Amino acid sequence: MFNTSTICIMLTIVVYLIGMLLIGVYFTKKNNSTDDFYLGGRTLGPLVTAMSAEASDMSGYLLMGLPGLAYLSGVADVGWTIVGLAAGTYLNWLFTSRRLRRYTHTLDAITIPEFFSKRFHDRRNILSLIAAVIIIVFFIPYTASGFAACGKLFASLFGVNYVGAMIVSAIVIVGYTAAGGFLAASITDFIQSIIMTIAIFAILAFATATAGGIGAVVDNVKSMSGYLSLTNSYDPATNTSTSYNLLHIITTVSWGLGYFGMPHILLRFMAINDEKNLKLSRRVASIWVVIAMAVALCIGVAGRALSASGIIDTLVNADSETVIIKVAHLLSSYGILPALLAGLVLSGILASTMSTADSQLLAAASSVSQNILQEKLKLKLSTKQSMIAARVTVIAIAILGVIIARDPESSVFGIVSFAWAGFGASFGPIVICSLFWKRTTLSGAICGMAAGGVMVFVWKYLIKPIGGIFGVYELLPAFLVSIAVIVVVSLISKKPSDEIVAEFETACKKA
Repeated sequence: MFNTSTICIMLTIVVYLIGMLLIGVYFTKKNNSTDDFYLGGRTLGPLVTAMSAEASDMSGYLLMGLPGLAYLSGVADVGWTIVGLAAGTYLNWLFTSRRLRRYTHTLDAITIPEFFSKRFHDRRNILSLIAAVIIIVFFIPYTASGFAACGKLFASLFGVNYVGAMIVSAIVIVGYTAAGGFLAASITDFIQSIIMTIAIFAILAFATATAGGIGAVVDNVKSMSGYLSLTNSYDPATNTSTSYNLLHIITTVSWGLGYFGMPHILLRFMAINDEKNLKLSRRVASIWVVIAMAVALCIGVAGRALSASGIIDTLVNADSETVIIKVAHLLSSYGILPALLAGLVLSGILASTMSTADSQLLAAASSVSQNILQEKLKLKLSTKQSMIAARVTVIAIAILGVIIARDPESSVFGIVSFAWAGFGASFGPIVICSLFWKRTTLSGAICGMAAGGVMVFVWKYLIKPIGGIFGVYELLPAFLVSIAVIVVVSLISKKPSDEIVAEFETACKKA
């Protein structure tokens, strides 16, 4: 039977979900064109741009993946991941944002594949087709990670069916995204970032206090060999430490390379109302992401202390990603107000998931409708038909995502890492080269993008299992291969036309 705390939690979550749907319905009326639906008419303010970008980045791995990983293995894995992601975030905003905003505005491009196509004057739309396919291939598992996070949340908290919980969550996400488009996704992302912030600080404060304070938390985990070290990792199976060598550090920090190729983040750069506002957006985004990830790490450490003290159950394997849920459930037992706060915390987990999934679904939808159906297949779609196609795509990808994540043992962090590598290696090098190297050619772009995407699969499933120095995260070698292929093929192929060079110089002269 549901008790008072459970009812309060459910009430809070229901109010949150209804609120997200109402936002989607509201912005339905503001979508008068595909430019509005896919890019919000380039009207985002600096704060919404910053926080929607970071909220769409900080998926379920912020509130589930990172705390769960810290809970299991200690500080090293998550700590070096934070270093890489923080550096990647800042450098992406610093170097990519303004130039991409200016260039896409100059070319009148509203999607990343369309930008690639117009940048290199790809009359046959080969590049945009490959880009669209890559977006679909890698966004499906990325979206699946979000649904897995939602399923774990409800299954762990209410004891409901995992798959059923995923389906309900997917329906809500699809509902407001398909209805309201980019503006709805961005505004909900902004609201969700606020909820996520409240959630992580509330949980950290409560977990630390319940464990006996900061000193008690540190003392509890000190007994675990290598847990608090940046050069050693704790092994829960043997209760010993394993060396976290330079190779591990390099592979973990390389996560930061992924930012340069994330379509759902790059779209925020393109959508800001004025490129001059990107400076403020960069500062807000960079500060927030560092603080948020550091707090997530600390939640995992505090959760481990709670388990060591017997206050919450010891969590193993993929169950470690429910640590924040366990702490929130504990919080809810202290009365009505704490239960409502726990509901807000759990809504924060939904927020972190939804803010990423909605952006991914929208990017995938634009790729199918704009880049495949209209550009490649030459279908003449009206604005209404194009938006219908986009909405159908959203639904289809959501269904595939649910199928992929149907296993309750699915690791949110594991699923995200593969998709992150795919985008980072496929799009990151070509985004950098297209914005900063005017000698880049269409042939180089096509070959480099394909090489990066293929190498992610090759390295993960054929080379990485060898182990040793080959055990590096697949993003790094795939990224380097893609860069090398772009440079070599561009240099041996015909120079870009004067028109392409002129567009490059015009778009980048003040960036």
